[in-house]
Amino acid sequence: MTDAAQVVVAFRELERERPGEIELLAGFTDAELDAWPVEVPDALRTVLREIGGVETEDVQFSFGPRGRQVFADGGWTLGELDFGEGSLIVGAGAGDWGPVVSVYPYRDGDREVVVEAPEFVGWLTGFAARLADGTQLPAPAVFVRAAASVEAAEGTDAELAGLVGRGDPLSDVVDLRDLPGYPCGAVWEPYFSTAHNTADTSGSEIQFSLLGGGRALLLRSVVSGDFLGRPVRRHALPEDAPHRAVAELRELAAQFPGFVVLEPGCADAALDAWPVPVPEEVRIVLREIGGVTITGLPPLNLLPGASADLEVDPELHRMLGGDGTYRPLAQVRYGRGHALAQVRIDPASGQWGYVVSVPSDPATLRKYPELKLVAESLPALLLAYAGRARRAAEAAPGSAPRVPGEGAWMFPNTGEPWPRPVPLAEWAASADPLLAATAAGLPDGTHAADLREVPVPSDLCFHRAAAWPYTARLDRLHFPEAGRLAAAVPVT
Repeated sequence: MTDAAQVVVAFRELERERPGEIELLAGFTDAELDAWPVEVPDALRTVLREIGGVETEDVQFSFGPRGRQVFADGGWTLGELDFGEGSLIVGAGAGDWGPVVSVYPYRDGDREVVVEAPEFVGWLTGFAARLADGTQLPAPAVFVRAAASVEAAEGTDAELAGLVGRGDPLSDVVDLRDLPGYPCGAVWEPYFSTAHNTADTSGSEIQFSLLGGGRALLLRSVVSGDFLGRPVRRHALPEDAPHRAVAELRELAAQFPGFVVLEPGCADAALDAWPVPVPEEVRIVLREIGGVTITGLPPLNLLPGASADLEVDPELHRMLGGDGTYRPLAQVRYGRGHALAQVRIDPASGQWGYVVSVPSDPATLRKYPELKLVAESLPALLLAYAGRARRAAEAAPGSAPRVPGEGAWMFPNTGEPWPRPVPLAEWAASADPLLAATAAGLPDGTHAADLREVPVPSDLCFHRAAAWPYTARLDRLHFPEAGRLAAAVPVT
């Protein structure tokens, strides 16, 4: 007798011995199995023709779709665990179904992931045995560590990189291809935290999906209403980002005239006359491009005096750090609000750093100090513009393209993850010299955040910090090392 046939016999015997306690759902016809969008191997067909699921007082497992249920996220959700605290999912792709994974996204704050068995029929055998003797699945004795999906995407394992694609800074991946044993636990934590008081609604969740027919498990943190809880792995910028940005924008302008319009750059002699140093990676761009206009995105004015729209209110100028600390790039409009996109500059080193967006109205910024981290550099911003333009053009073949969203992704506090601002005293004893120096150089009451390991884009809202007084008003923003850190200094 095959293992699959033995599973059927075991479940039938359990149903006969414990009527009313264990109920088996009706199986499926071959026509129904053939209509499923996933392959159903012969061994599993032997089971599914006879048994379509198991219901007990504690669990309700369905072994296939019924009604509106569909296969999704690379697998099949068999049912809930512990009255909705967790779910049991199985990879349903080509070949044998598997692995079988239990996920508990909400158990006492711990995000537990356990790979219970490598394939479904074997798991069914163990499940029937546990129902018969009343035992539970043993706790994992072996563990594997989840990795950042961006790290996997940029790593040397070509198969895993192919499964995760480009990766996502808020997603981790568990490699399920060669586990050390079963059950196997995953060492992992989400990217959000409900500690330190939630920022707003505490609506964060975890999305689980199986990749490549069960060869990997993707754990995506959907951060909504909570602060970020740990550093992320960002995509590495290409070493030739300035050259690539120029080339991609020029190609788009040639392919889609009117949709992408570029203004001429300027000579090195003009750049030498600027009141701030212009490093070579920025000169590569500015020699070729002085402005970028893409339908649907805020126009970028890269050269001084290009537009009166970039005139900055004197009080806002002071609050942003004054002369030599930033270069205005664009006015961003969202609803009735206005924000100033700028690249931050370190006056001491001449380094051009992060691109941020800050409310343009001093009164608004004073009451609600916040900013958006838009890009890691000016070339990175141009690559982001080119990428959005390319996607918009591909989505509208034969018609006039337009980037959707009106640049909302550049406006502060529009739904991106929130880094947690901390009172500067938390950095005073830091081993990181930049954090310690920042803590020593700014007055009491200052709040700050480290932007070096947060997603791009991110929304930094100082006024949402639990320790930021409701009545506090901003005096100025400070951006150490050209925006790698951001600090809000209140009026004293």
